[in-house]
Amino acid sequence: MGADAQIHEMAFHIPIDRVMLEGNLAIPAGARGTILFAHGSGSSRHSPRNRYVARVLQNAGFGTLLMDLLTTEEEALDDQTAALRFDINLLARRLIGATWWLQDQSATANHPIGYFGASTGAAAALVAAAAATNLVSAVVSRGGRPDLAGDALHKVIAPTLLIVGGNDMQVIELNRRAFDLIPAQKKLEIVPSATHLFEEPGALESVSNLAANWFHYLLNWCWGEDRGCLTRAENLCPGRRKTVQRNKRGVVWRNARFVATSTIRLSN
Repeated sequence: MGADAQIHEMAFHIPIDRVMLEGNLAIPAGARGTILFAHGSGSSRHSPRNRYVARVLQNAGFGTLLMDLLTTEEEALDDQTAALRFDINLLARRLIGATWWLQDQSATANHPIGYFGASTGAAAALVAAAAATNLVSAVVSRGGRPDLAGDALHKVIAPTLLIVGGNDMQVIELNRRAFDLIPAQKKLEIVPSATHLFEEPGALESVSNLAANWFHYLLNWCWGEDRGCLTRAENLCPGRRKTVQRNKRGVVWRNARFVATSTIRLSN
């Protein structure tokens, strides 16, 4: 798919937890998975950094759902108290609700799903992935606070990529500690000279490419009753054990359970 491909974005109201949350869903032709974004504290579905990453993922052949995790009223309250942005369990429940919503949409019902979380949204993504192991195929964290996921880190089986800026020293240390607690296949990528928001020239591009490669590696395969497709990714990780699970729409997925690996590297 070309870098300048036109992809139509649709606005939705998503019912979760007795509230309606706003989201923007974009599905390129032939999409092989959908990435659900979890924004960081004080941000929203309009985050320019997440929208940049989403565009790169769309051009790589993935659908994206950027959504607000709080209602307008909750955001107003949070602006005054900062209480809800750190309610990781609340945010995680809403991510899981949005994941089920994607499973109910005809355009995404047969898609494997990945999470892309930024800042506190990364913690919510990991908690959600730990609680909904049959729904989430991979997780990427950008400048995240995975330490806020607490004991849920021990239960994460979705392959997880942690991306941190090389000059974001405190967050590097927090990610290193969380990295050691995650039993799934995992990588910690450090983008040289980048700060927390990856505002330096080329930094966000590096994040986007790392995420696209991670999701391509892990989501570029599926096994549906009505699709019957298995791609070359079936053989990419010889150490993995496979289980068959069925979601509520009756679609059978071959969900990989990976042997944990420990990899820390510097991005170019």
